[in-house]
Amino acid sequence: MAGFANFLSPQVFTKSCLFFWRALQRAELFRHFCTVADLARHRGKRNSLVRLLIDKGIRDRSVLKAIGKVPRHLFIDSSFEDFAYQDKAFPIAAGQTISQPYTVAFQSEKLNLQAGQKVLEVGTGSGYQAAVLCEMGLKVFSIERQKELFDHTRPLLQKIGYKLFMKYGDGYAGLPNHAPFDGIVVTAGAPEIPKALLEQLNIGGRLVIPVGTNVQKMKVVIRKSKSDFEVHNFGDFRFVPMLHDKNA
Repeated sequence: MAGFANFLSPQVFTKSCLFFWRALQRAELFRHFCTVADLARHRGKRNSLVRLLIDKGIRDRSVLKAIGKVPRHLFIDSSFEDFAYQDKAFPIAAGQTISQPYTVAFQSEKLNLQAGQKVLEVGTGSGYQAAVLCEMGLKVFSIERQKELFDHTRPLLQKIGYKLFMKYGDGYAGLPNHAPFDGIVVTAGAPEIPKALLEQLNIGGRLVIPVGTNVQKMKVVIRKSKSDFEVHNFGDFRFVPMLHDKNA
């Protein structure tokens, strides 16, 4: 650049540098816009998705409203953007998946929570479920055992504007320092119901968890008293397995 400057007057050289710098700024702004853009076409696809979920039996208005607001295309690889609002699961980092919207809506509905209540999500994953819970007006706490996902999802949720507490840790242990919770939702298939999560439920609180190996049965566990729990079984689902400990 110094050699190039010898052919230009100081004024022209300064203007050239300023023009180049502004071009870089515009390129960065454009890249940022493309990363967080939520366009009319995305909103139109979300409206269609909401109608599909209604057809499939989802009735909770706060859940439907949240699904209609969360920009799911920002939580998946850009190569899947055209398919983001189909009712399908897609692969994400660390061998995990982003659940299909129906599954997210179903679990969110089964929590039976009202705005302002506390919910623990076990398995942050892509962050989509957490975003839906935030849009429902809940106080969201989320734990993720995959460091790669935690390091990606935490700043993504912050950039989009969602405020929640996130921790890198073992989902089986829950978050005892922040308990009790009015609801707990588990986004991975557990071989059994973790006792630690039951202990972190408020009286009247619900644990929504898929239990099983290859195919899981969705269970809703309601805490009736300190030692009494009521279990309800729902349909079959497929989740990645819930694993112990943290994975760096």
